[in-house]
Amino acid sequence: MTELLEGRALDDERCYRAVSSRDARFDGWFFTAVHTTGIYCRPSCPARTPLPGNVSFHATAAGAQAAGYRACRRCRPDAVPGSPEWDVRADVVARAVRLIGDGEVERTGVAGLAAALGYSERQLHRLLVGELGVGPLALARAQRAQTARVLVETTTLPMAEVAFAAGFASVRQFNDTVREVFATTPSQLRGSATPASGPSGWLTLQLAARAPFAADEVLLFLGGHAVAGLEEWDGETFSRVLDLPHGPGVVRLSPGADGSSVTARLQLTELRDLGVAVARCRRLLDLDADPTAVDDVLATDPALTELVRAAPGRRVPAAPDAAEAAVRSVLGQHVSLAGARTFTARLVTAAGTPLAEPVGTLTHVFPRPEALVDADLAAIGLTQARRRTVHALAEGLTGGDIDLGPGTDRATAGKALLAVPGIGPWTVALVALRGLGDPDVWLPGDLALRKSLVALGSSDADAATRWRPWRSYAVMHLWAMSAPALFTRHPVVREDPS
Repeated sequence: MTELLEGRALDDERCYRAVSSRDARFDGWFFTAVHTTGIYCRPSCPARTPLPGNVSFHATAAGAQAAGYRACRRCRPDAVPGSPEWDVRADVVARAVRLIGDGEVERTGVAGLAAALGYSERQLHRLLVGELGVGPLALARAQRAQTARVLVETTTLPMAEVAFAAGFASVRQFNDTVREVFATTPSQLRGSATPASGPSGWLTLQLAARAPFAADEVLLFLGGHAVAGLEEWDGETFSRVLDLPHGPGVVRLSPGADGSSVTARLQLTELRDLGVAVARCRRLLDLDADPTAVDDVLATDPALTELVRAAPGRRVPAAPDAAEAAVRSVLGQHVSLAGARTFTARLVTAAGTPLAEPVGTLTHVFPRPEALVDADLAAIGLTQARRRTVHALAEGLTGGDIDLGPGTDRATAGKALLAVPGIGPWTVALVALRGLGDPDVWLPGDLALRKSLVALGSSDADAATRWRPWRSYAVMHLWAMSAPALFTRHPVVREDPS
């Protein structure tokens, strides 16, 4: 899909061809503003295709909103998957978009966002406006509007509670934004929807994905790695505890009825964490990926053609928090998947924060780095060297020497991790793959990958550059080849802890 971009600007001619084809694969890549109606749509909108002279294109919904357009009530452009461009790119604009999606503006303001990226507010605003046409406040406002719509349509909460839960500073600001973005009042928006049914205290919503998408496979992979007390897998639904800014949350994820989405049931300590929770669930499931772009590249290699055809749209399941992924990667060194799960479960019980009340078998939040700095890890069963690595990693994360947040520079994060005694290239690569969501990662020395490569008549050195820029997805295909039970066993790795 990257052919839609010319430099860093949208190519109007290619965008219009995408709109004319009504191909849902382009949804989320850009938005179409129709001058004659004053609305903006997703590319696959079923309405009559407007004339070329009557449209303009925007890279974000925020850009269309800032230009004075309201969301189409027929195709609901705010409900599409996000642009995969922000996960692929590593520049400051992409890092800013990822941070905004994780709620950084609501937590620390534009000043905090800029500081996290190492820029001044003016510099950051100029960069975002130069490429996206809008600044960080407009991007955050668009996200608040989407969160508000979800709460209005899926709950019976009073509108004042919806307003503050979505991140608005006042009910008036909430009302004005809903009218501007959706061309209707909050009451009318609720009147046209049917709140989802479910247990009391739970929110139910659908998480959209680009087709092809096999929700059952992604959830099985996560279920095969589930850690007692933190995660749960019952054969269909994957549940886990989320560490959110204003308190823990629990999410239950199951395949959607339409086969191309995931049903998420969320129980939150505070509703204002909904936007962050949804963003982290989308990252967990790799829902914003562009499977067509990935498969088009990988399938051209004869070694992978049959693997890609057998599992089109395969995703790279991640962790909702990269710091958690880093600690779990260290615990998984030199041991089987069962051993890694045992060590992690003991760590969760020993250093994690207990939930106020258990939710089924879920009992604890994964321990934050500051809780691990001085934690007594002797009873967990780790070797002394592994305990030192966990402590050193926690100190680096707590002190700011290692940044694994959504807006981190991935190359810088990798160098910082390598400086930790006991962390080598394989662990760094695994954190990039499953923690930072980097789509182009190769795992050097991975035994399961070597096994698959031997079967394909290839070598590790050759594969390390062969499938750019989608090596992470090639890894998943090769893991599936060596572990056909849908990745129910983690590859055993022998890494020098020195």
